[in-house]
Amino acid sequence: MFPRILLDRLLGFFQGRRTYRGLRGRGQEWERLAERHLKSAGYEILERNYVTRTGEIDFVAKEAGTLCFVEVKGRRGTAYGHPAEAVTQEKRRRIFRSAEAYLMRHRLGAPPCRFDVVTILGADSQPEISIVRDAFRGPVSVRPRR
Repeated sequence: MFPRILLDRLLGFFQGRRTYRGLRGRGQEWERLAERHLKSAGYEILERNYVTRTGEIDFVAKEAGTLCFVEVKGRRGTAYGHPAEAVTQEKRRRIFRSAEAYLMRHRLGAPPCRFDVVTILGADSQPEISIVRDAFRGPVSVRPRR
């Protein structure tokens, strides 16, 4: 192993935050942008990257007494569609199942909940960030078997 790679890994370990290159690194940048935007919009971030067996929720937050499960989607351009269009029915189903697991694990009962999507569109210097509140509702039907 090269000394530079070893040094980077050790620094990453001790700093507690891993950075990735490629698309996963881009996703982390988008999540940091989304977190700042959510906080400035009045959201209180409770959890980040909440992982369950069925999927992952990018942010669990509270806004005006409502528990919000937030998905972050970003695109550099619209060649492959708008970022909000990337939240497919399967993705919504996974987010809903993960939200159920979150509520059961934290024994919250049935508080008012909402599913939001933060979309990030554009270049690195001035991306267009928007919050789609109540983007979808659950439960989403199970995908058909093949």
